[in-house]
Amino acid sequence: MDKSNSNAAFHMADIRDKRITRRRAVAVGEFLPGAQAFAAVVERRLPKGDALVMAEIAGLQGAKMASALMPLCHPLALELVRVRCVPVPARHAIRVYCECATQARTGVEMEALAGVNAALLTLYDLTKPVEPALALGGIRLLFKEGGKKGLWIHPDGLDDEERAHYRPRDLARLDGVPCAVLTLSDRASRGDYVDESGPVLGEGLRKLGGELRVERVLADGIEPLATQLRELAASGVRLCLCTGGTGLGARDLTPEALRSVADRRVEGLAEMIRSESAQHTPLGWLSRAEVVQVGAMLVFALPGSPRAARQTMAILAPLLAHALAMIDGRPHA
Repeated sequence: MDKSNSNAAFHMADIRDKRITRRRAVAVGEFLPGAQAFAAVVERRLPKGDALVMAEIAGLQGAKMASALMPLCHPLALELVRVRCVPVPARHAIRVYCECATQARTGVEMEALAGVNAALLTLYDLTKPVEPALALGGIRLLFKEGGKKGLWIHPDGLDDEERAHYRPRDLARLDGVPCAVLTLSDRASRGDYVDESGPVLGEGLRKLGGELRVERVLADGIEPLATQLRELAASGVRLCLCTGGTGLGARDLTPEALRSVADRRVEGLAEMIRSESAQHTPLGWLSRAEVVQVGAMLVFALPGSPRAARQTMAILAPLLAHALAMIDGRPHA
C-alpha cells in the first residue's frame, strides 16, 4: 500500500457498534420544464416516451445504486423504495418524491436523495428534445426517521398533503408523566466521584416530556433501594430508571431489589435491553438488566456507565409511553 495515502482526509464511517434500527427517509425535488413542455410531459406525448413512468423506474434504480455513486456511502439492502412524480400545474412543475426504508445501522437519506436525482435527470433527458431550457431545483431531504435521533424534519417543513401521505412518526411522548432516576453506586454515594449516568437518563426523560420529580444517588444493595421504590410508587411516580448495580459484582444487587418489591416482572423488556445492547458491545450480555412493575410504576434496572445510559435510553425511548398506556388500559397502537 502507498503509505503516502494512509492519512487521507476521508474515511468511511465505522458503524459496527451502532444498533440496527428501522430507518426511513423521504427526499423531494422539482423538475421545471416551462408551460409547453410541462403539458407534453403530463399528457405523456414526449417523443422518447412516457417520462413520468420512466422517471419512477429510474428513481428506483438510482436509490438502489447510491453506494456505487458516492464512494463513502454504505451499501444497504433497501426494503422499500417508492417514487412519486406529482404534477403541479400552477407552477408548471413536476414534484418528485423518493421514499426509502430498511433496517440498518445507518440511515437511508442518501438513497432517497439519489432516487430523486435519478428521476429528475430522467425527466430532463426525456424532455430536452422538445425544450432545452429546463431546470431542476428544490432538492432536499424532507424528513428522516430512526437511529438515536429519531424523527428529523427539514426546517422548511412539510405541507399538508406531504404530511398526510407520508405520516412521519416521532417517538411517543411522556408529557407530564412523573418520573424518577436513581443511581446505585457505593462510590458515588460516598462522593468519591460525580455520577454522570443518572443525569444522562434524566435528560433523556426530559426530552420526551417527562416530569423528573426525583434524581437521587443511593448506595448499592437491596436496601434502601427497595424502600425508595415503594415510596415512589405510592407517591404517584409512573416511571423509574435505575442505573448501576446490574453487573456480576458482590454488591451489584439492583435486580434483586427490584424483584423484592415487584408485583410482576416484565421479562421481555429486560431481554430486549440485553439483546439491543449487545449490538453495541458483546459485553451487553453480561448485564443483569431487570424490568418490573410496582403498582402502576414501571421500574428499569439499567447498566451504570454514561455510555450505556445513553444507549439504553435510545433503546427504551420508543417503548416507554406505550408500556405505560398498556398498564393504564389505554389505546397504544
